[in-house]
Amino acid sequence: MTLTELRYVVALAQERHFGRAAQKCFVTQPTLSLALAKLEDELGVRLFERNKNEVLVTPMGAEIVDQARRVLDEVGKIPLLAKGSQDQLSGALRLGVIPTIGPYLLPELVPILRKSAPNMPLMIEENFTANLVPMLRDGDIDVAIIALPFSVTGVKTRTLYEEPFSVVVPEGHLWAKKKHVRPDELSGENLLVLNAGHCFREQVLEACPGQSNTASPEGLSGSSLETIRNMVASGLGVSVLPAMALQPRYGNKLVKEIPFTDPVPSRKVAIAWRASFSRLKAVDAVADAILAVKLPCLRMAAA
Repeated sequence: MTLTELRYVVALAQERHFGRAAQKCFVTQPTLSLALAKLEDELGVRLFERNKNEVLVTPMGAEIVDQARRVLDEVGKIPLLAKGSQDQLSGALRLGVIPTIGPYLLPELVPILRKSAPNMPLMIEENFTANLVPMLRDGDIDVAIIALPFSVTGVKTRTLYEEPFSVVVPEGHLWAKKKHVRPDELSGENLLVLNAGHCFREQVLEACPGQSNTASPEGLSGSSLETIRNMVASGLGVSVLPAMALQPRYGNKLVKEIPFTDPVPSRKVAIAWRASFSRLKAVDAVADAILAVKLPCLRMAAA
């Protein structure tokens, strides 16, 4: 058994396709197939079930894949241990972030981090939470900025801030002069929400009674918060946006913001990293940079 074979095992478990797994490992498909067949013979167990359409991991294979990930993660620490005093803030950090946070937080975060960790550029992966989970677990990204709840085996989290939500309506809407809106009032409106896959969509539907069990009619969902904002501006309906998306720099004169009544719906945002990740000072640097963001709309957690 070799580390190369373990990398093949992890890659195939993740891709569920021999061709894509071979590409990921920079080898030919026959090379990968022969190596995995040899490993299965050596172990005396089937790790994968093969058919024309996909590759399935067997129950025993799943246990071995998990162990292989842990082994490869531990092996990855050896270069750092060998160098001993290597600066954990040197070298790129692979950062995952969800689409409803990235466009608004990153412009605030990056300048702060450039000063505090100038030798640690960010390689940014913007994606849904469901896609960031395997990437974080498998080591394709180092840390992730996500909305809670977020519970993944072998992953740690640290709450950074809480972000309130507000209602947005088009100019001239009957609510435009209201000082506050109750969440249940939205049940009678055309509520514009994000497409399925966005965790913020579920948070909005959960916060608005009467909307949680109804799918949005065709045309009443969008792929980004900016799309939603423009749909509101066009008069298609009303929506709910997080506080960072309502900073003055993103304002639209055709959209009116109205606060919710107490208790105001909100979300908690956290940083997540593998428990085995060795650059803990890098995690702290990102967390500290986010906590240093000066936006009154956020309720920052204690450092």
